[in-house]
Amino acid sequence: MTDTPVEQMTFELAMKELEAVVGQLERGDVALDQSIALYERGAALKKRCEDELKRAEEKVAAITLDATGQPTGTTSVDGQ
Repeated sequence: MTDTPVEQMTFELAMKELEAVVGQLERGDVALDQSIALYERGAALKKRCEDELKRAEEKVAAITLDATGQPTGTTSVDGQ
């Protein structure tokens, strides 16, 4: 696990750490207190990944196409 706050992680870093957390929990070779902490970290990582995927989907959905089907630009959901 890294010390990086979950909310500052990229999707890729959060996913990699989530996979590591799941692996540790599946092996079951950690103490109960550590398992609880890992589970909480995993839940936060899962939410971060879901939020980043949603943000990416919204960006893709905002791409506009011209008459020939070519992208003409993007408009984000938040107007930026």
